[in-house]
Amino acid sequence: MEHPLQKFTFCPVCGSKHFVVNNFKSKRCQDCGFTYYANPCSATAAFIVNDNDEMLVVRRAKEPAKGTLDLPGGFVDMYETVEEGMRREIKEETGLDVQDIRYLFSSPNVYEYSGMGIHTLDMDFLVCVHGDPDKLKTTIRAADDAAEALWIPVSEINPDEFGLTSIRNAVIRFCENREMFLK
Repeated sequence: MEHPLQKFTFCPVCGSKHFVVNNFKSKRCQDCGFTYYANPCSATAAFIVNDNDEMLVVRRAKEPAKGTLDLPGGFVDMYETVEEGMRREIKEETGLDVQDIRYLFSSPNVYEYSGMGIHTLDMDFLVCVHGDPDKLKTTIRAADDAAEALWIPVSEINPDEFGLTSIRNAVIRFCENREMFLK
């Protein structure tokens, strides 16, 4: 895979062609001195579990990995905390309003978008939703990047059905440590 800095030929400040590699994560303009760092973008994913030990998953409506399972989540917007971004993504993709979220773990990822590898830092959260599971099922609606939202018993989750490598790895990690995470 091509390094993301290879996509940037001209200095974004002055437009100079003398925008050269500074080190493995930055380019520097030899004319104006601007240095651009290719730091990872913040991204989130939610393990939403109900009182019946079912997990809420979504089916991806868009590429990459269109049609495969995914966790509700996405990129954090500017001026937004990671927690705000997580809550917004859950609301956009499932219609659920959640307040109590608990950070679990993170992992580096490369997200393919428009032919470019976007480096992200995926932050995974646990969201426990309580109440009548049948009533919860009627309030869920897939929207935004989600074509479908469904509850699957955690014991029946198959990581191979998740199309994005980072999400698949997170699902494996969650399932292997679920007892500890759900304490």
